[in-house]
Amino acid sequence: MTRSNTQPPWEFLLSASRVSLQSYELSRLGHAANLRKEIAALLDQWVDESSAAMLARYLMDLRERPSRAPEAAPAAESLQKNGQAVSDNLFPDRAASPRANRGHA
Repeated sequence: MTRSNTQPPWEFLLSASRVSLQSYELSRLGHAANLRKEIAALLDQWVDESSAAMLARYLMDLRERPSRAPEAAPAAESLQKNGQAVSDNLFPDRAASPRANRGHA
């Protein structure tokens, strides 16, 4: 990635006409907008790559865990009837969050 000079051309700016200053302003705003688009695209790519890596890590961890006993399955089904989210069943060995323990207000 190339880095351009961020120092404004002071001599030009101090002696420029209003029209020249407006033109300079628009060109800098355009450049800033283009940089913003590039950053947004990079952030999207970073999120995609990070989530793919996290999914791979989750699957590796899941395979390394000992399989659950068949009698534990009905307990997971009863969690849904008790008002907890289905996503709570993905991590059965994690303690329930305080939010999940709250009753309906």
